[in-house]
Amino acid sequence: MRKAVLALIQRRHFSHGETYDRHTARLFGGLHQAVAADVAAAAPAGGVVLDAGCGSGRLAVLIARRRPDLQVRGIDLEPGMVEVAARRAERENLAGRVQFSAADLASLPLPDDSADVIVSTASLHHWADVSAVIASLGRVLRPGGELWIYDFRIVPAGRVRSAARSLDSQVDRTLVRTGRFPAALFQRLAVHPPRSAYPEAPAHLTGAR
Repeated sequence: MRKAVLALIQRRHFSHGETYDRHTARLFGGLHQAVAADVAAAAPAGGVVLDAGCGSGRLAVLIARRRPDLQVRGIDLEPGMVEVAARRAERENLAGRVQFSAADLASLPLPDDSADVIVSTASLHHWADVSAVIASLGRVLRPGGELWIYDFRIVPAGRVRSAARSLDSQVDRTLVRTGRFPAALFQRLAVHPPRSAYPEAPAHLTGAR
């Protein structure tokens, strides 16, 4: 069962972003609703939310619709996903508050302390270097912000815990139940890293020479 689910959620099995978008709506629609509710309750007024591994942009758009005061930034490694996401924001008349770009989560092209809430859904199992991604996300998180990683509960959390320990960080795991299914299919890993553990931003983002 575990192998079958993990195979199903691998993006390489879908030929292009539109196909993946249709599948992800069925797989993660309930999870997206839960995450958007979490973000809506936690984000400060006028805050910035980063959707790390945004895929086709469904969650980012949902967050922006729930909280019209927020700026939402979505980043994904696959340009095809970003194209689909950008078109969705345009259709929803949200392009002024929701922006997408293609980049590696392990080397985010964002300044230090630039996001109040960072969420990632169904992306953890794609990360080749979990430690680098956690450090990169932590660098752009503002002090007191929230960093939440959601995925299927069968996706091992050990690599996140190990990465967090190397940064003297804590991880809280919560099971997430969505829809009418009686059991929790998903998990949320809340990472709480100390500021001193983060690497510095790239020089072109800080103005350093």
